[in-house]
Amino acid sequence: MTDPVRLQRPSTPPGRGALVVPLRTLLIPLTTIAALLVGGALHLARPEPWDETLLFGALIVAGAPVVWRTVRGMLRGEFASDVVAMLAILTAVALREPIAGLVIVLMQSGGELLEHYAEGRASDAVRALEAEAPRIAHRLSAGARAVDIDVDAIVVGDRLLVRPGEMLPADAIVEEGRSHVDAARLTGEAIPVPAVPGIALRSGSVNLDGALTVRATAVAAASLYAQIVALVRTAQSEKAPIQRLADRYAVWFTPLTLVVCGIAWWISGDPQRVLAVLVVATPCPLILATPVAIIGGINRAARERIIVRTGGGLERLATVDTAVFDKTGTLTLGHPEVVEVVAVDGTTPDTVLALAAAVEGHSGHLLARSVVRAAEARALTVPDARGVVDTAGRGVRGEVEGVVIRVGASGFLTDELGPGSTALAPMPPAEGLVAWVARDRERIGWIRFADRIRDGVAPFLSRLRALGITRTLLLSGDAHANVAAVAAQVGITEARGDLLPPDKTGRVHSLMQEGRRVLMVGDGTNDAPALSAATVGIALAAHGGGISAEAADAVILVDDVTRVATAIAISRRTMRVARQSIGWGLGLSGAAMVVAALGWLPPIAGAVMQELIDVAVILNALRAGRDAT
Repeated sequence: MTDPVRLQRPSTPPGRGALVVPLRTLLIPLTTIAALLVGGALHLARPEPWDETLLFGALIVAGAPVVWRTVRGMLRGEFASDVVAMLAILTAVALREPIAGLVIVLMQSGGELLEHYAEGRASDAVRALEAEAPRIAHRLSAGARAVDIDVDAIVVGDRLLVRPGEMLPADAIVEEGRSHVDAARLTGEAIPVPAVPGIALRSGSVNLDGALTVRATAVAAASLYAQIVALVRTAQSEKAPIQRLADRYAVWFTPLTLVVCGIAWWISGDPQRVLAVLVVATPCPLILATPVAIIGGINRAARERIIVRTGGGLERLATVDTAVFDKTGTLTLGHPEVVEVVAVDGTTPDTVLALAAAVEGHSGHLLARSVVRAAEARALTVPDARGVVDTAGRGVRGEVEGVVIRVGASGFLTDELGPGSTALAPMPPAEGLVAWVARDRERIGWIRFADRIRDGVAPFLSRLRALGITRTLLLSGDAHANVAAVAAQVGITEARGDLLPPDKTGRVHSLMQEGRRVLMVGDGTNDAPALSAATVGIALAAHGGGISAEAADAVILVDDVTRVATAIAISRRTMRVARQSIGWGLGLSGAAMVVAALGWLPPIAGAVMQELIDVAVILNALRAGRDAT
């Protein structure tokens, strides 16, 4: 069980995170450029001893943060691509070669600047989720008067009033009233859940229709919504940072550079050759290629309406081999639609639907809107209704063309018409949600609702397999039978239903412990912990996104789950281009190292050569932002 957490008002508004690029990261390359331009120009115009002192001082000031950051990493056991750059800066200081050293600082700090730009702002997932939590509850006193209290003051056994449109502040049992609640943020299921006396409800559910009196069964901090907050917070803090692609190449390139430096010193005994080798070996292709390619890949994805939040997320996305999907709103449309209209006693289905739409047009219920949309889709003529009475959580009644039309649950019609009315029509099938339709005192049919599978899901899953996704799973809070049926239709072999957010997150953790690199795709609050915990999380945010968008590594802005495959394809092409750029860059740097070791390339000329290599690497890496041909 997740430890209770206290929901706190966020200190900054949701969506307002840290600066994209820290000021320190921006100052170092700007200072270095200024020193090179001003000091270099003065030195070339009229060489004076103080010119070199100025450049040397600039090298100390700008190079110290780079060296210190690298040393701290080494103390933590991180021997990354920055080590060669640090050695080049220190050697330039020892040999009083400030221009060569400043060029190295510029390349190093410029690469860090690009990385920060590619990473983007930090996620505000937990603050966004906490901001949605209710702050006030309405406690009913002995005189049935509602008194506003802070949610933290709720104790088990409190009787609470939950008005229409409000979120349940704590887990509770309904004592009085009838309504429907939207539990989609908890279970993902789009169809509203009936709320009648004796039904247990979870915090985070939203009351839709009528006022409810509930009795709290848990304090707010121990209720399900608070557990979701804790899960997101824990998942984000435990997600291991990726090892940069540059650092993986540096494992062998850095020792090779040191060996060449040793050979150059052994052959010549000239420290200038060692500096020249370090300058041309400074792994700028490693430092620049990946962030430049990732920026291109992020821009390329944005043109497809896919917002990748971090460069690390794009790099991880290229490695995934397992895809986990939510059902409702992800593989299905996410809202109930009319899937069947059945008429009895000689009435036509169109008549049943038109009469139902006439009275449902005066109701704000989710299913009522589905009935009206279905009538519009069939281009039916919907008559006017008068005297409409909407009984919250049960049904609606109104007069249409001189007769009374009733639409609602079977119990509603039985209460309205009497028990004998059930014999006037056969029973509908058990699956799905059904609304009966009655004209005057006889039932004339029913309307069945269900959440429909999105178009193109089966071909989309086939494309995922072609992209290297070897395992797909469907995890949902909906009933297992419904989840299994959807999985069978789209071709997913592993499916589990009746899952709460902690269950989904646990399954994602289990897959990752098996060594799988997991992509989680979802759209609701209930998916946020799993989106945060997975190797990569992608949220569908066409309807606003909310906390799921904040918790994910990437957000698809259009209502199209097939863009997930596009995102994977873009990420894999981006990393191919990055590796190609690194390979060519390191090859050219290696050749330049040999030339420098032989004494044919002095340090400043080596810095110019390294810049030419960098330009070639950047130009190639920029291909990641272009459309694939």
